[in-house]
Amino acid sequence: MSETTRVVIIGGGVVGASVLYHLAKAGWTDSLLIERSELTSGSTWHAAGGCHTINGDPNVAKLQKYTIDLYKEIEELSGQATGFHMTGGVMLASTPERFDWLKSISAKGRYQGIETEVITPEEAHELMPLLDPRQFKGALRTVVDGHLDPSGVTYAYAKSAKILGASYQTHRMVTGILRARDGGWIVQTDKGDIACEHVVNAGGLWAREVGRMVGLELPILAMEHMYLITEDMPEVAEINAKTGREVIHAVDFDGELYLRQERGGMLMGTYEKACVPWSTRNTPWEFGHELLQPDIDRIAPSLEVGFEHFPAFANAGIKQIINGPFTFAPDGNPLIGPIRGVEGMWSACGVMAGFSQGGGVGLALANWITQGDPGFDVWAMDVARYGDWTTLSYTNPKVQENYSRRFSIKFPNEELQAARPHKTTPIYDRMVGLGAQMGESWGLEVPLWFAPEGVRDQFSWRRSSDFAHVGAEARNLREAAGLLEISGYSKFRIAGADAGAFLDRVLACALPKPGRMTLAPMLKENGKLQGDLTCACLDPETYMLFGSGMAENFYARWFEAQKLSTEDVTIEVIGLGLCGLHIAGPKARDILAQIAPDMAKMRFMDFAKMDVSMAPAYVGRVSFTGDLGYEIWMRPEFQRQVFEALLRVGADHGLRPIGLRALNSLRLEKNFGGWAREYRPVYGPLEARLDRFVAYNKPADFIGKAAALAERETGGALRLMSFAIDAHDADVIGDEPIDFQGKTIGWVTSGGYAHASATSVAMGYVPKEYADQADGFTIEVLGHALKATPLPQPLFDPEAKVMRAP
Repeated sequence: MSETTRVVIIGGGVVGASVLYHLAKAGWTDSLLIERSELTSGSTWHAAGGCHTINGDPNVAKLQKYTIDLYKEIEELSGQATGFHMTGGVMLASTPERFDWLKSISAKGRYQGIETEVITPEEAHELMPLLDPRQFKGALRTVVDGHLDPSGVTYAYAKSAKILGASYQTHRMVTGILRARDGGWIVQTDKGDIACEHVVNAGGLWAREVGRMVGLELPILAMEHMYLITEDMPEVAEINAKTGREVIHAVDFDGELYLRQERGGMLMGTYEKACVPWSTRNTPWEFGHELLQPDIDRIAPSLEVGFEHFPAFANAGIKQIINGPFTFAPDGNPLIGPIRGVEGMWSACGVMAGFSQGGGVGLALANWITQGDPGFDVWAMDVARYGDWTTLSYTNPKVQENYSRRFSIKFPNEELQAARPHKTTPIYDRMVGLGAQMGESWGLEVPLWFAPEGVRDQFSWRRSSDFAHVGAEARNLREAAGLLEISGYSKFRIAGADAGAFLDRVLACALPKPGRMTLAPMLKENGKLQGDLTCACLDPETYMLFGSGMAENFYARWFEAQKLSTEDVTIEVIGLGLCGLHIAGPKARDILAQIAPDMAKMRFMDFAKMDVSMAPAYVGRVSFTGDLGYEIWMRPEFQRQVFEALLRVGADHGLRPIGLRALNSLRLEKNFGGWAREYRPVYGPLEARLDRFVAYNKPADFIGKAAALAERETGGALRLMSFAIDAHDADVIGDEPIDFQGKTIGWVTSGGYAHASATSVAMGYVPKEYADQADGFTIEVLGHALKATPLPQPLFDPEAKVMRAP
């Protein structure tokens, strides 16, 4: 007879132990962690143990701050020392570009509640005397930086969970996972089966193997990672004696190094360019407390920089070199959350910064399991951000690229090249031939802008080589017409006798009638945004939904979770089964009249099936540019023919192809927001200014209705605003702080230069009490506080007459 428990957590590293603790803290004490060896037997035991709050994603940074604050709590509860040393640190820049990046990180810290200070190299030297100030342009002082005992932290989590009533077992190996007849799970082990409702894959180095037990191929790969520990250094002893404290942490990004004190010496680690993956297809089950063979030649280039930037190291002996594997996802962020289509299966893996993020990951996942929602904005960590296109052959080069660039600058206009091209549309080569500079979105090649011969992106924080050309694309659309490839949108067909009732419950809008479409906010139970879609009705039993491409798996998981077993509804994820083109601008109707006469008769927000040139297509009169525009959807085999027909007919009307950067410029003129920026699961529809699309009075009791009504009653806490920025040679990219009369009150969600209106624009959230202020705002861009003037009306066509023109 099987054992029975509510949750089984597979893996006894710091992440699995954190999940166990947070489940127990939430009252789910009927939870069991099982580990094939001892706790910490994967990557945890040989980790360098550093922890910090700084992260490029503000939402991840919040969870890192929570993690570090948690260590005191679990230490006191368990009686187990975590060995946490809060030393503070310096992040160093040896180039002007890196110093600009550090300034932006400092600015983000202001609204995250993370204390930082931009300082000179000389001030950094006073704080960390081992560095040579002549090698640097500037630095960022951090306060919440430190290191800990990896084993101590893991046992503190596990012992705390046990005190609260949960359990963990070591030396029990999982051999299989089966679906039970009652819909739950049977976890097979070498010591008997365990029946449960939920399985959490916290397998770390073995997460791929655990995923494969239920037919999943998770996009993670282990990389070899080396750090060295020096013999005792007299310089360290001198600093300790003089300050009465440890040597503070240092991160030398351009040297690809991190440093901290280790007893009487120093620890130096590197993310070297010549990185090496480990066990690319299968992780040996017998691997445990072994280390990998060191390869000092591989990290020699980084060490040479380290000896130059930190001269005392040149005379230090090396006591030990640690080389051990740990796992990455393609973008370096964790993979957490429920697995689409596999109810009760949860991911908690790819957490390479386990001692900075493990507590936050455990809290978010425990909330998700027990309450149905993570309680935070975890989009950057959600396993749903990847799909079945992340094969082993894709994942492995992307992870290696990410590892080798972990300390490199990622400029806002920079596109990384590993594992590309992967997904392409039928007109990919045609667009490239026209000069398209391609980017990648959810694995798909997408056109960013069209460059003349010999012109390419020059990576920069400031306006770059694309600026004039993107401006020409945007202005041409406003004056004549533009043609954009939009195949990357997510696309769904919802059909069946109960399709209307299903969507009326899932979407907060009033459903469109046949032949019409509408903007469709989707809410969670707490009234916050779960989606930003367009809904079109073909007939009473057939609807089509369109949304952000990166959210395809996220949306599909939500739709499938909401479907009742009694409903006659099919949910089809169309993907690239339909490819798309978007034509917009004042000449768009004249162009279409020559190849699709019926399209020229369409009213704003009409949706119909019709022939476009020689192709059967779906057409909607809608435009994210805010101009007169049409979206055309067709099967892939027809896209090239329609594209050529539009270019041919449009030539006499000034039609030219445009990219996504021009689209961004144009949507900013309309104050249009986008998913994962302005619209995220932490904002309500009133706060996001989408409430006009919410049918509060419709008879259907849609998901989140009560909470949305409550938000409308109280007014919510925030408001989305648009601003014109007194910018010079750089525009906002997102996450900059918004100040009012010198006080940080909000943050930028996105922005850029609105070329057709010659205005630098930022969108972002502020507390609602500031939303009616006409002046007093500034937004920091690369260390400069720039005047920000609210834009209560869109820069282009504020009354939407152009978009709605009969």
